[in-house]
Amino acid sequence: MPAAEFRFYEELNDYLHASRRKRSFTHTFAGAPAIKDIIEALGVPHTEIDLILVDGRSVRFSHRLRGGERVAVYPMFERFDIRPLHKLRPKPLRRTRFVADVHLGRLARHLRLLGFDTLYSTKLDDRSLVAISVRERRILLTRDVALLKHRMLTRGYWVRTTDSDRQVEEIVRAFALEKDLRPFTRCMSCNAVLRPVARAVVAGRVPTRVFRRYRRFTYCAGCGRFYWRGTHFERLEQLSRRRRFTDFSRRA
Repeated sequence: MPAAEFRFYEELNDYLHASRRKRSFTHTFAGAPAIKDIIEALGVPHTEIDLILVDGRSVRFSHRLRGGERVAVYPMFERFDIRPLHKLRPKPLRRTRFVADVHLGRLARHLRLLGFDTLYSTKLDDRSLVAISVRERRILLTRDVALLKHRMLTRGYWVRTTDSDRQVEEIVRAFALEKDLRPFTRCMSCNAVLRPVARAVVAGRVPTRVFRRYRRFTYCAGCGRFYWRGTHFERLEQLSRRRRFTDFSRRA
């Protein structure tokens, strides 16, 4: 049977059997399969990949293996300049936006707290999640590796950890978002953008003690909620201290 030598880099190794991580290995196959099919048979979702080199030449997912090749596979967010080469994505995202699966509700709220556009609903099934990701060019966040292998999906990320606070750190670091944090700019409940509102407008619409204590308020036109600095500020400061992102207090 024909065979090819494979080497996966960085976080792509998380998907491989321990005996194949961070080393070259030989894999046999039948016929002349598309390289995408072989990679996913090895356990790595195509949505996590940005560059494939076959014998030093960048190729598409549809490239067929014949046997004897050396294949190097690089992750979506590997930090080196591949602009002169052929990238597998048709074009880059204009901005980082997410859609989270049903198991990542707390992560979705935390990402919104940091200012990231994150869709989430317990009513979205797998088909809907994929459709939204493709239609709106959102990165699908999931704990289900199988979902990332959906043939229509082009952007996705497997969330490794189960702790919601650590999930925030994982996403921020995986997508290099430290400079994009915009805390207190998005509603944690419905994801709409928050707008500043005059203090007089909130009189009688927030608790009296809150109105007396705070001077700055924001309003969510999506769900009608009012926000003030004390609402989630302490939570955000806790995330800042525990996860050591950036100094939220200077940017909020």
